[in-house]
Amino acid sequence: MPETRPAALWAPRAWLPDGTGRGLWREQVLLRIGSDGRWSEVISGVDRPPAGAQVLAGPLLPGLVDAHSHAFQRAFAGLAERRESATDDFWSWRDRMYRVALRITPGELRDIAAQLYVELLAGGYTQVCEFHYLQHDRDGRPYADPLELSWVLAEAAAQAGVGLTLLPVLYERAGFAQPALRDDQRRFALGAADVWRAASSVNASGRRLLNAGLAIHSLRAATPASIDELRRLAEGFDGPIHIHVAEQTAEVDECRATMGARPIEWLAQQRLLDGRWQLVHATHAVPAEIAAVARSGAGVVLCPTTEANLGDGLADLPGWLNAGVPLAIGSDSHASRDALEELRWLDYGQRLVLRRRNVSAAPAESLPSTAERLFARVANSGAAAGEPAWGLVPGARADALAVDPRSPPLLGIAAERTLDALVFSAPGGPFRDVMVAGRWILRDGRHREADAIARRFEAAMRSLWGDGARAA
Repeated sequence: MPETRPAALWAPRAWLPDGTGRGLWREQVLLRIGSDGRWSEVISGVDRPPAGAQVLAGPLLPGLVDAHSHAFQRAFAGLAERRESATDDFWSWRDRMYRVALRITPGELRDIAAQLYVELLAGGYTQVCEFHYLQHDRDGRPYADPLELSWVLAEAAAQAGVGLTLLPVLYERAGFAQPALRDDQRRFALGAADVWRAASSVNASGRRLLNAGLAIHSLRAATPASIDELRRLAEGFDGPIHIHVAEQTAEVDECRATMGARPIEWLAQQRLLDGRWQLVHATHAVPAEIAAVARSGAGVVLCPTTEANLGDGLADLPGWLNAGVPLAIGSDSHASRDALEELRWLDYGQRLVLRRRNVSAAPAESLPSTAERLFARVANSGAAAGEPAWGLVPGARADALAVDPRSPPLLGIAAERTLDALVFSAPGGPFRDVMVAGRWILRDGRHREADAIARRFEAAMRSLWGDGARAA
């Protein structure tokens, strides 16, 4: 069990929002924690810690939202990095990934997800949005409880102590011109009414640190009629709605051929988009689509390490930033479980293509730090998880990352360059302690259940792959 919730924290420095969508380092910050596990008061300039406040040794950052996760794919990380044929791309990777999806049992999923969630906590994420399309038994038939695998993921998150947003996925066909799923997609089948019932049941469960939104796998995997049905069901629903969109050029081309518009263009034409919507990847968006998303209030979720791993392409990050579109990051296939690495590769990808440095900085807007501009944007992504208040602000859940001031990237670094060094000079492990809902879940870089969870993970991997997890 996690340790007792402290009444308050006092940090020598903390990263606080400035009310304009940016963030600033503030000195001598007192953060009081309410009995509901949320920040009740955040005050800077408190030169002496009051009695009862826990004094931190180093800087304090808000916990981050992992806005796109497929937990079962953690069992596949590192096992698809060889090419035995003439070509290898997203579509060939997908076929191999389906083999994992067809084999995994509920117990294996629980143990793999628990290990993943501990790793994500260490990587700076305190809330995970689980884009959950693995629904049925291995033969494609529903479990006796249709939410069997949803509860398994909830159990894994509870073991780890991370917040979880479950996103049951509308998934009903194999492609734009295919009326049904392929046989190797049989575990994914879920219609609009089923998605709505699943989300409603999860939200009604009352489980701690658990909520639910809605998801549509993609325009290629859901018919316009079903998307419209889900829209009708969700009238008045204020939770998040996620969709994979424009990840692959083939998807864009097929959408234009069959639906008469590019994917994001079609969503905008149908007047679907609003502040609840999160467009995952949006890799192949054009300026007119970016402008339409900005007008709608929808957000985007970029997953740079997965997009690189799969050869998806490179999103127009400057376009999204300059348009003011809400931005979140996701670990997706879990090639990386480190939030700082995702931020690093957001800008590194642009640098490689544009042959310029610090592409995401905006000195004309008094934002010369690439790391600070990117961190401020993703630190404000609670809406992707159905949390309208997020960060080190009153009313937000008391999630925080206590940075080890003696971690190698910070040695000899001026305090005002802390985020620069953490994002661009930290190969891993700068977070000494991680708090979720007012309780420390990681202390001194360790999760108290890490060893037991790791043993169960190893057993699940052996069950899936045999000794050594060599084949995929």
